[in-house]
Amino acid sequence: MDSGEQIPAMETIRRGLRYSPELTEGIRVTLLWAVLASVGQVVVPIAVQQTLDRGLGAETGEPDLSFVVLMGVVAAGAVALTGVASYLMTSRLFTTAERGLATLRIRAFRHVHDLPVLTQTTERRGALVSRVTSDVDQVSQFLVFGGLIFVVSIGQILLATIVMLVYSWQLTLVVWLCFAPLFVSLRYFQRRLSEAYGVVRRQVGVMLSAISEPVVGAAVVRSYAVEDRTQERIDTAIRTHQRASTRAQGFTAFSFSLGGISAGLANAGVIIVGVWLGLAGDITAGGILAFAFLVTLFVGPVQIGTQILTDAQNAIAGWRRVIGILETPADLVDPGEAGADLPRGPVGVRFEGVGFAYPGGPPVLHGIDLEVAPGRRVAVVGETGSGKSTIAKLLTRLMDPTSGRVLLHGLDLREVRAQSLRRSVVLVPQEGFLFDDTLAANARYGRLDATEEEIRTAAEELGLGDWLAGLPAGLQTQVGQRGESLSAGERQLVALLRAHLADPDLLVLDEATSAVDPALEMRIGRALERLMSGRTSVTIAHRLSTAEAADEVVVVDAGRIVQRGPHAELAVQEGTVYARLYRSWTARRGDRPGA
Repeated sequence: MDSGEQIPAMETIRRGLRYSPELTEGIRVTLLWAVLASVGQVVVPIAVQQTLDRGLGAETGEPDLSFVVLMGVVAAGAVALTGVASYLMTSRLFTTAERGLATLRIRAFRHVHDLPVLTQTTERRGALVSRVTSDVDQVSQFLVFGGLIFVVSIGQILLATIVMLVYSWQLTLVVWLCFAPLFVSLRYFQRRLSEAYGVVRRQVGVMLSAISEPVVGAAVVRSYAVEDRTQERIDTAIRTHQRASTRAQGFTAFSFSLGGISAGLANAGVIIVGVWLGLAGDITAGGILAFAFLVTLFVGPVQIGTQILTDAQNAIAGWRRVIGILETPADLVDPGEAGADLPRGPVGVRFEGVGFAYPGGPPVLHGIDLEVAPGRRVAVVGETGSGKSTIAKLLTRLMDPTSGRVLLHGLDLREVRAQSLRRSVVLVPQEGFLFDDTLAANARYGRLDATEEEIRTAAEELGLGDWLAGLPAGLQTQVGQRGESLSAGERQLVALLRAHLADPDLLVLDEATSAVDPALEMRIGRALERLMSGRTSVTIAHRLSTAEAADEVVVVDAGRIVQRGPHAELAVQEGTVYARLYRSWTARRGDRPGA
């Protein structure tokens, strides 16, 4: 994920422009306005020099009022041209920059969803969010307020230098000698700033993670009275970010101060050497005054350029991190239009020699061979860590096997279009994630065009009509962040309603283990029974009742299928994995009141 951290600055900009081509649209016209703005600023010093030397008679002894008026008009026109050109340049820059950055944000956000499940699991959520938001914001500030301005500043420096040379090569040499130490040290500062701001951008992600996790898990923090420990972790992240930012700003302050010292020396040198050259007759009074204006035009862009160089390092560090996301390969490649479509109807499932291992880790599954006939209900059981949940992820193509094939209707999942796969296969996870919206909006994630009447009909079909009618605002009930306004069991009901609206051919359930009251558990069981009716279903079972109701039970142990068959047969096979699980289930069920 951090491979982008080592990309050189110019290569970072080149790749960034490739991902956001809008940034270069109309760049020639924008640069034209930038050139006109720079030329307009140079005209004023020339007009001042001509007015003093010719219009006021410094050379002839007689003032020429008509020439003075002409120079005033020229200067005013130059100021107006500069203002208009600057406005047009800036407005075009703002428009193209925001369009390009919107594209960058969209591409980065979409790619996050294509990242390997393992990457999403191991990468801090706050770090991922910071790459799509904070890091892109840094790029935005640089492009809107710095990118083209830096180019314009260089152009203005060169233009001012050319005009200064026309007036006096000696004074031009004085100016450049005063700024030589700054120019020579820029390469050094560029490297140190790049390193420092790379650390700053990483610490922003760490800080966001440290802050966001306790916010999401506020109930756990309060329940276990770990506020002090949580606050200490947040404080540590903030202090680390502060130290990194302070170090980076130290380099910035030093380079900016060096620019200020150089500017002061240049102004003093021009006055001292200019007076000496004037007394020697090598430059006129108007020339000295014009040169002072030109030094200002030279110094301003240099100081601006120094600050922009600092902003650029911060932005490029952020750009590298965004590129790091975009260039992290997606492990699940959608074949797109070249892929196959799954036929509708109950799905036949087959695992052929399927093995799986996480990168750098030991194998999780070993040579899994499994066939599920269309319309059958299969319960997959096993101890924690046996590999049963990995089977569910492979079956829904949240991951691909490292060996072997997973087939639906005889088609390798890697050859099936993602859109077709998601239409035919639905995963109901252990905890149905709900978004901070109404119940109806959350149900529509199953089918986005579902009307409220269709949602109510689906609820009736699952036996949830009375539950829905008993909610405070029915379908318009706000579920809160992560569905926290509903109980764990009610969130499961919404997840089942969502799955029913999706109308899948294959239903994969990672059965929830959340403790719910017996009445709600019975309601969930009835809803599941209706949901699975007429469909192929594979359930990662954690409860005895699910295994009892299945057509077949598949027992997984240490990544291998060790038993399979009806529950009644497996339960009496003493000394087996399933018999041990069965005894554990029956013991727990016997302990429950009313069992």
